[in-house]
Amino acid sequence: MPDDSLAALTAEVRAFADERDWARFHSPRNLAMALSVEANELLELYLWCADDGPQPLHPARQPKVADEAADVLMCLLNFADRAGIDLAEALRTKLMEAERKYPADQVRGKALKYDEY
Repeated sequence: MPDDSLAALTAEVRAFADERDWARFHSPRNLAMALSVEANELLELYLWCADDGPQPLHPARQPKVADEAADVLMCLLNFADRAGIDLAEALRTKLMEAERKYPADQVRGKALKYDEY
């Protein structure tokens, strides 16, 4: 069974780039831009979907969702690696901040920003 930890996935992404001598292009700035591009390619799959009710994809687009999501993850892991960010630690810190900003007993079922409730 493969190791799906963030560290293992990051090592795979790093090895992939190293085998191609791409690290020279992978500054945090360039990777942040690439991450934005990849996230927008994922978003583009949902462009022009129906505005009422659920947002069904055109059936031909469905297989592309996983590919684009994987591109986003690959760019994020690469960015975090090059920027010296421990994603697991950053996520836990962010969740603790969000718990303070959005107490469950005050925001459950509400789509409000922290300064709107």
